[in-house]
Amino acid sequence: MTRLRRIWIEGHFYHIVCRGNRRDPLFRDSTDFNAFLYILQQLHEKYPFDMASYCLMTNHYHLQLRSLQISHSKFMALLNKRYADYYNTKYDLTGHVYEKRFFDKILLGREGMIEVSRYIHLNPVTAGIVQYPEQYPWSSYSLYKYPLIPNQLSFVNIASVLDYYEGNEEQKRKTYCGACHSSNGVES
Repeated sequence: MTRLRRIWIEGHFYHIVCRGNRRDPLFRDSTDFNAFLYILQQLHEKYPFDMASYCLMTNHYHLQLRSLQISHSKFMALLNKRYADYYNTKYDLTGHVYEKRFFDKILLGREGMIEVSRYIHLNPVTAGIVQYPEQYPWSSYSLYKYPLIPNQLSFVNIASVLDYYEGNEEQKRKTYCGACHSSNGVES
């Protein structure tokens, strides 16, 4: 059975999810998480993209991604190949690192962008790993919550989501973070 070709619409964000093979861990320690972010940074220098939000869980990851020069399929092939090479080398493994093709869904409009960003940031809370999204170190949520944290990752563009809100930057951040907390039943 042939696979359907993915459709890439330039200028649009996609929600992308990729899982470890057999749901095995993709990230076993902080070095693995940092290696993945480093690979993203390297790719950004060669193939510019915007990341509105991300969350790296133990056995899968979520990206809210807009590729600017190449299709998101080509981008994901580069990302997953580089990380799989790193992972297999580090853990002296061979074979598949990822379960199957990555999931992707185009995001249209304000509701799609905000809903997916909140879903991504609340993933560790929903999984019971942390009580509040800002407690999880491997997501972009802290960049939304704390304006004084320097953004070391040039590919993260929180304005892609915050620009859907009204007010100054502080008001936008507060509204977004308040919605994240209230949608999870947590007081902010």
